[in-house]
Amino acid sequence: MHTTALVLFSGGQDSTTCLADALAKYERVETIGFDYGQRHRVELDARLTVLARLRERFPHWAPRLGDDHLLALDVLGQVSASSLTQDIAFEMQANGLPNTFVPGRNLLFLTLAGALAYRRGLEVIVTGVCETDFSGYPDCRDDTMKAMQVALTLGMDRRFVIETPLMWIDKAATWAMAHRLGGDALLELISEDTHTCYLGDRSQRHDWGYGCGNCPACELRARGWERYVASTL
Repeated sequence: MHTTALVLFSGGQDSTTCLADALAKYERVETIGFDYGQRHRVELDARLTVLARLRERFPHWAPRLGDDHLLALDVLGQVSASSLTQDIAFEMQANGLPNTFVPGRNLLFLTLAGALAYRRGLEVIVTGVCETDFSGYPDCRDDTMKAMQVALTLGMDRRFVIETPLMWIDKAATWAMAHRLGGDALLELISEDTHTCYLGDRSQRHDWGYGCGNCPACELRARGWERYVASTL
């Protein structure tokens, strides 16, 4: 039985839901985030707000929520031409992937998370990747996660488990999962304080939260919210 976890925590809807899931299951949970030269810092600021709100509003989880770690990783912006790291329009590429794809991002995130987990004595690495409602990123697929789990375990000679609670569920089920974990209070926290919009727009408040409403991340989150609400009627 595992008792400790490290959650890859961006400050968005998916990673916040994964963090709540980890807090419900593990005795000690730490978080890790990455400043990789994003075109905006809104999500990085949201991380701190969400962590503070979780401690305030869920006192039964607060003792389990340990240290937060933010690593500088701007080298990703130097080696990739992505609309997440540069001020360029969102579009599909010739290889069928959107230009929001940052090559190697999740592979590097997991490698560094494994190194930190090794030092901190954490057994489970939790990430919110998904191949149900997603943009087709190859480093979000289940096969990639299984391969990374084997690589980290072999490369560090320590048994790691990479946990992907959202891998086989869509965004509507992610909202439902959050409600099961923390009720209306967690849904409100996710809607009000998390951030997913690729453009970093916090000027427009929708039922599902803040965002431009038009980028791929906003569209996925909005459609998921609509399907979730419809399923509760």
